[in-house]
Amino acid sequence: MNVPDGWTEKALGEILNYEQPYRYSVNSTDYDDKSGTPVLTAGKSFILGYTTETEGIYDNLPVIIFDDFTTDSKYVDFPFKVKSSAMKFLMPKDAETTDLKLVFAHIQRLKIRDLGGDHKRRWISDFSKLKIQLPPPTEQREIARILSKVDEVISQTEQLIAKYRRLKTGLMQDLLTKGIDAHGNIRSEETHAFKDSPLGRIPAEWEVVETGELFEMTLGKMLNREAKHGKDSFPYLGNKSVQWGRFDLTELQEMTSNEVEREKFSLRKGDLLVCEGGEAGRCAIWQEDNSPIYFQKAIHRLRVNSPKIITRYMHEYMISVVQKSFFNDFVSQTSIKHFTQEKFKKLPILLPPLDEQRKICKISKSQDVQLNKEIQTLVKLQSLKTGLMQDLLNGKVRVGQLIRETAAA
Repeated sequence: MNVPDGWTEKALGEILNYEQPYRYSVNSTDYDDKSGTPVLTAGKSFILGYTTETEGIYDNLPVIIFDDFTTDSKYVDFPFKVKSSAMKFLMPKDAETTDLKLVFAHIQRLKIRDLGGDHKRRWISDFSKLKIQLPPPTEQREIARILSKVDEVISQTEQLIAKYRRLKTGLMQDLLTKGIDAHGNIRSEETHAFKDSPLGRIPAEWEVVETGELFEMTLGKMLNREAKHGKDSFPYLGNKSVQWGRFDLTELQEMTSNEVEREKFSLRKGDLLVCEGGEAGRCAIWQEDNSPIYFQKAIHRLRVNSPKIITRYMHEYMISVVQKSFFNDFVSQTSIKHFTQEKFKKLPILLPPLDEQRKICKISKSQDVQLNKEIQTLVKLQSLKTGLMQDLLNGKVRVGQLIRETAAA
């Protein structure tokens, strides 16, 4: 790629120093949930918890923390400690000529293929040798400022999404254990009749029914046939395709199957698909009619075969029940949890009358409207940032040009 006029091209190792994390590791993983010094990871979870330890706190800020094995990274501008020693702390050799936030944006875009399982330290062997293009310091700071503004809006949107999710979780917890009366009020034992049940006190109108009594349940299996793209091959959902309340169809695999298998593992509108392994209980409702997509290993398909329940209610119940301690009694306690067919059929469901189920689902849908609106906003912002990074970090669009175009829009 050509280097824009006035820019330079340098390897990351030429512009960044690194420090090992050993002095800043926690002695105890007995974390607090809210207060103390944050304990960080470069992975998705980022903040593992908070420690009361006062020695060995890293405060040479800002800094990039880089996971030496996964190549995950985070930009950090507050004091912290770490747990893992498989990490590098990256800082500029010359802060006057290198804006660390801009370098972090480059690192986020860089990829190393075929990481493999060799447990290789990636900073020294690979990443430090990768080259990036850098504009003059003033333009670096302007690009970093623009990207930071987008990051701020993304962060605000993520916080709003988290808030809406917490509010919905709390509301659904009440609705799925106490219900809603004819006047639209959540029941309480002070104002309504309750009774004992295997799952505790429940409204008198409710019952507890096992899943197998309400659904036709089919567990997918791996069909050992070689995938051949063509008229005889068919796409299928894997475990990762089923997300919470939605499907990810971006990486469907295909394989050949016979007519009997396609009938057995077909999908209809209204089927509830529940993950058997991985994140046991993760679920979503299939909404397509006559779709030539099937499901396979590690997925349960539930089809209503009882007039007592609607699929949407079961979907909401599953989201709620996986957070409860008794759910663990129905999941195999191995290194990888599995929600077996035999145990799933015996999972107890708190079951209100149908009209109350519909009311609960209507409230849930209204909560989802605002939540989904913010999620769509987040997707657009992330796409905007990706486009800006692509244009600004390689000089395709210069900062001055972007400012003029924005002012004219």
